[in-house]
Amino acid sequence: MTPDKYIKNYIDGALVPAASGAYLDNYCPATGKVYSQLPDSDEQDVQRAVDAAERAFPEWSKAEPGKRFRILMRIADIIEQNMEEFARAETTDSGKPLAMSMSVDIPRAQANFRFFATAIVQFGSESHHMAGEAVNYTLRQPLGVVGCISPWNLPLYLFTWKIAPALATGNCVVAKPSELTPMTAYLLSKACIEAGLPSGVLNIVHGLGNKAGQAIVEHPVVKAISFTGGTATGKKIVATAGPMFKKLSLELGGKNPNIIFADCNFDAMIVDTLRSSFSNNGQICLCGSRIYVERPLYEKFRDELVKRTQFLKVGDPFSAVTDLGALVSLQHLEKVESYLSLAEVEGGSILCGGTRVEMKGEYETGYYLRPAVIEGLPLECRTNQEEIFGPVVTITPFDTEEEAIALANGTVYGLSATLWTQDISRANRVAEQLQAGIVWVNCWMVRDLRTPFGGVKNSGIGREGGNEALRFFTEPKNVCMKYG
Repeated sequence: MTPDKYIKNYIDGALVPAASGAYLDNYCPATGKVYSQLPDSDEQDVQRAVDAAERAFPEWSKAEPGKRFRILMRIADIIEQNMEEFARAETTDSGKPLAMSMSVDIPRAQANFRFFATAIVQFGSESHHMAGEAVNYTLRQPLGVVGCISPWNLPLYLFTWKIAPALATGNCVVAKPSELTPMTAYLLSKACIEAGLPSGVLNIVHGLGNKAGQAIVEHPVVKAISFTGGTATGKKIVATAGPMFKKLSLELGGKNPNIIFADCNFDAMIVDTLRSSFSNNGQICLCGSRIYVERPLYEKFRDELVKRTQFLKVGDPFSAVTDLGALVSLQHLEKVESYLSLAEVEGGSILCGGTRVEMKGEYETGYYLRPAVIEGLPLECRTNQEEIFGPVVTITPFDTEEEAIALANGTVYGLSATLWTQDISRANRVAEQLQAGIVWVNCWMVRDLRTPFGGVKNSGIGREGGNEALRFFTEPKNVCMKYG
């Protein structure tokens, strides 16, 4: 299973070009050069996909969970059997280190199919007994045709995180991957064909968000939208889908705090803080971009973080010694650089990084940036309020628990937070007060797929993961049977 120069849509079980015949350039971030083409799809392609999904829905929705289980597990097997091909495609598309694609992205993608394939054969309904009078039971039925739209930072990982539960619950899907990272979604199309997924059950339409994505969101037959991406785009989706009364699950931006108390296990903390700051070049919605450190520990922490950040190897994403590869696009690189300039205007000091890496040979036009640590910025400045989504963190001391909580909660976002302390009472007390959908205590990115995932405030609405995802993609119906 290998990538092709011309990516195709996957509609009604077949690989087809866009109806218009138009293509978009697909860039390799490591080299800054075009390496493939993807369909520039529009409402015509979305209509074909919706029509195919509607035709497939009656049979797929009535299929026994065991049948869906077997097909989804077969898709997972094919991804696993082609792990290296998928991982190399992911790295070529996104610029992330191959080691990360091999150890995180592709294993998680196949795990998503396995998890929800298994979950659906155990998914139960509720019943309520009215003594001497009646029994109520709840039917959970698939919605119909649903839309899944995923971002570029964890391309196949997040694409399958949406598609797998939608398919497992008996829905048919029209999905759009990011136009910046389309290749592994294309390979998934091939895997679905090989696995024998019935035609029309999953349709993958490539293209731009304001054309293909918008057409999915506004289509009257599409009953629900599951979207991961920026908060601004989320607002547009709400504006379109809200008046149409569609179900919405929106996983949006984050500006996540990392609170470090002086009694923490310093060695464990500094390792995970480096990870949470710069994994995937900070291009993960769960990265901790605002670091707050109790004052007695601040100088030691600052010096050690700066030292370790400077040791990170930025370069060829296919090299085994690379820690950080390329940012996803030139436009995104320039956005991150604009925030570094802004930070200095706002009075911050860049302690390390923030400059482009000069590469040689085929990589000299790639999008490489040294990770940056900034101190001296107030909470209310834009650098501390707006999502940068790059290898940039700010560090700030605090004196009291109450101050730390106020700083952590002081943005419009509320996706995740990380807390470091050996005091179990403090850990529970602070975790309860943090305005975040996820709180990690003495760890980061420890994920159990059974748990609810999502944020509060401007970080989104709804929850993904476990039974939350199965509930989102089904409609509950109460059936009341009165005794005769």
